[in-house]
Amino acid sequence: MADDSETPMLVDGTTVDNKGHSASRSDSGGWRSAALIIGVEFAERFAFTGVWTNMVTYLTGPLGQSTGAAAVNVNAWSGTGALLPLLGAFVGDSFLGRYRTIVLSSGFYILGLALLTLSALLPSLSGSDCIISCRPPQLQFILFFFSIYIVAAAQGGHRPCTQSFGADQFDSHDPKGREAKSSFFNWCYFGICSGSLATVLILTYIQDNISWALGFGIPCIAMLISLVAFLLGTTTYRYGIAQTERDPFVRIGRVFIAALRNWKRTPSTVATDVESHEFLPDQCSEHFKFLNKALLAPNHLREEDYGCTITDVEEAKVVLRLVPIWGTCLIYAVVFAQSLTFFTKQGATMERTVVSSFKIPAASLHLFTDLTILTFIPIYDRVFVPIARAFTRKPAGVTMLQRIGTGIFLSTLSMVVAALVEMKRLKTAQEYDLVDKPSVTVPMSVWWLVPQYVIFGLDRCLTMVGMQEFFYDQVPPELTSGGVSLYLSVIGVGSYLSSFLISIIEKSTGGDGQDSWFSNNLNRAHLDYFYFSLAGLGLMGFAAYLHFARSYIYNKRGTI
Repeated sequence: MADDSETPMLVDGTTVDNKGHSASRSDSGGWRSAALIIGVEFAERFAFTGVWTNMVTYLTGPLGQSTGAAAVNVNAWSGTGALLPLLGAFVGDSFLGRYRTIVLSSGFYILGLALLTLSALLPSLSGSDCIISCRPPQLQFILFFFSIYIVAAAQGGHRPCTQSFGADQFDSHDPKGREAKSSFFNWCYFGICSGSLATVLILTYIQDNISWALGFGIPCIAMLISLVAFLLGTTTYRYGIAQTERDPFVRIGRVFIAALRNWKRTPSTVATDVESHEFLPDQCSEHFKFLNKALLAPNHLREEDYGCTITDVEEAKVVLRLVPIWGTCLIYAVVFAQSLTFFTKQGATMERTVVSSFKIPAASLHLFTDLTILTFIPIYDRVFVPIARAFTRKPAGVTMLQRIGTGIFLSTLSMVVAALVEMKRLKTAQEYDLVDKPSVTVPMSVWWLVPQYVIFGLDRCLTMVGMQEFFYDQVPPELTSGGVSLYLSVIGVGSYLSSFLISIIEKSTGGDGQDSWFSNNLNRAHLDYFYFSLAGLGLMGFAAYLHFARSYIYNKRGTI
């Protein structure tokens, strides 16, 4: 079977079918194949979110960790999971090809989830003798973390290659294909959030009320079914081919190495080249100017000296232009990390009774984020985009950077709303003399949290989908999986920054016997201060984003 690592001669030079022949628009690819891939993404998100969404509850419950430690572990794990796609994209784009990487990653996914299920079963399998009753908790702890990091590694290969492989099913050389590809990112995210919604509706209840082992076992079965479904679609897919025999990552890496060597040349020589080849806007920070000068002296990066061509240099420029946009999206990612940690802990302290004695799980509040996304995306894709397209003449209605920026602003607004609601919760706890009674439910409806979840859903529709499309569209053609991984790495680095920020704040506010902002007793904590701090950082990040977005020049390969 042909794969995207193979390079047969083709009519259009871009895609092949499963037999290695030039891909036909009627016989391969298109929405038929893309819809199946979206279904695979649904299952993958159902499985991953089934571990992620309620992890803070599992860590503070069966594993007995503190709130702060659990938040740090969740952010560290999710951050690792979001950074590993960089490695997965490298493997998919340079070695195995996207198709094979998806299959291999699915196998590791199933293994990790099976081990995770086993870790949750250990307490029930233990006996009453000392050896078993003393050692299993530690064994459970080790096996739990081992298995979740296998899951993180598996999704690192699965997610960037699946999204890129799905977008590859559409022809970028055809106007209708470009519009369909832009629409694909909307509906792909729709599938992702549908999987998350199914998790909230099904798995969180099972995990909280029936069995953690069953709650982890169901995602394992879902991934097994998705792998079978993906394999059944093998004959319908289009497979991208490499545009050159040389590894694209190696090519670009060689350019940057040559650039650093070239920087050592005399300043006058480099300055002369820069005058005629400068590619970064004047507003770009000083931090990038040394690379600007070195990269933009193509007469000195001769292939016989450094092994790179002018084409390689131009590709490196394209990648470098993405760095300021990537960096200014990090604050958004820090805000993104809070919904699965402190939002959930807030909800656990509030009145959650719906009917009679039935209480909804705190993690199920993510339902409102997913419902917002599932409601808004069809409206955005079928109503807003056609109307905007009529005025702007852009295939997606607005530019990708405009879409991302709007979402970043909304994420800042969500932190302000979250802070105000938390102030109300703390005041209620004080009024009912519950400050030192953390186990008593605060008489305040959990529905107060709904607005922040709804705003959070809106900003995800805009920023997350916008980043997917932007980084996929703006990288060189052979690096589209790498482009998707860049968007995922924003979330990964943001999660690490969140963990670092939480650790620093906890140490600085919890000394001398004082309760930190993240005290286990949330009635003595100050999540409101933390949310207001994030809102301030968000405004600064938004201002920086606007600065770089205004001067960004779209790659000619871009569709908008």
